[in-house]
Amino acid sequence: MTSRFFALLLLAITGVGHAAGIDRRIAVTIDDLPWARLDEIQPADLQARHQALLGQLKQANVPVVGFVNENKLEVDGVVQPQRVQMLRDWLDAGYALGNHTWSHMDLNAEGVEAFQQDFLRGERVLRPLLAERGQVPTWMRHPYLRAGRTAEDRARMDVFFAEHGYRIAPVTVDNGEWVWAFAYANVLNEQADTPAREAVLRQLRRGYVPYMLNKLDYYEAQSVALLGYALPQVWLMHANELNAATFAELVAATQRRGYRFVSLDEAMQDAAYVRGTTGYDGRYGPSWLHRWAMAEKQPKTFYAGEPEVPAWVKTLAKVDYE
Repeated sequence: MTSRFFALLLLAITGVGHAAGIDRRIAVTIDDLPWARLDEIQPADLQARHQALLGQLKQANVPVVGFVNENKLEVDGVVQPQRVQMLRDWLDAGYALGNHTWSHMDLNAEGVEAFQQDFLRGERVLRPLLAERGQVPTWMRHPYLRAGRTAEDRARMDVFFAEHGYRIAPVTVDNGEWVWAFAYANVLNEQADTPAREAVLRQLRRGYVPYMLNKLDYYEAQSVALLGYALPQVWLMHANELNAATFAELVAATQRRGYRFVSLDEAMQDAAYVRGTTGYDGRYGPSWLHRWAMAEKQPKTFYAGEPEVPAWVKTLAKVDYE
C-alpha cells in the first residue's frame, strides 16, 4: 500500500471538511487577464462578462491575484483603453495583478532568452498601471506552468526574476478548469439562445464545481502523503465565462469543506515552497506537489487516482487532452 493510500484513508476516517486539527488553507490565482481566449474570441458582450466575473469575485469575498497577458490588451498592435480599464477594475476591487508574460509564451519551447524578452514586454502597461497606485509588480506565473527544461535554465530564470523584483507564483492544485471553460464558452458563443443551450450550460455548471472539489481532495491527499500535512494550497483558475457564472458557488463549497481562503503571500510562507520548481525536467507543467514528488523519486503509483475531465466535456471543448 502506498503512502497516498494511507493519506486518503486518513481523510476518509476524519471526514473531509470536518477533520479536527487539519489547517486547510488555499490561495486563489486567476490567469489570462483581462480575459481568456480574447485573442481567439472577442465576444460583443465582453464588458458584461467581465462585470459578471467581478461580481462573482465580490460575492465570494476572498483574496485573489490575477495574472496579465498584455497581448490581450491590444488589437492590431494598438493597446485598447477599454481593456486596460478592465485591469483597473480589478485593482479598484482590491485584487493584486501579476505578470503572465506578454504572449503567454512557453518557456520550455522558446528558451530563456526569448522568454525573458517576452516577459519584460509583458510589464509595459502593467508596471506604470501599478505605479499609479504606488505599487510594483511582485508576482509572476509561468504560462502552462512550464518553468524550464533544465536545472540551469531554472537557475537563470530565478536570477532574472529576482533582479526584476518578481516572485514565482506556484500551482499546487492543478486542474482541467480550462477544458470546462472552453466547453462553456463554445456553447455560449456558438449555439442559439434556446432552452436546449441553457440545459447544456446548466449541466456544465453543475459538473464543474464537484470536479474542482474532487481535484482539491486529490491534491490534499497528495500533500499529506508527501509532506505529512495539508499544505497551504495554490489554486489555478482563469478569467472566463464559466467562473463568471460559478466562482462564488465554488468558493462557498470549498469553505464547507473546511478551507480558509488566504492571500498568496500567506500561502507561500509555508516552508515547503522553498523547494521551488525543482524535480521536473520534462516539457510539460505539472503541479508543484508532483514536481517535489519526482525529486523524491516517488513511484508511479503515487500519482494514481487524479480526477479527469469527462469525455463529454472534452467533446464540447473541442480538445482531446487536459
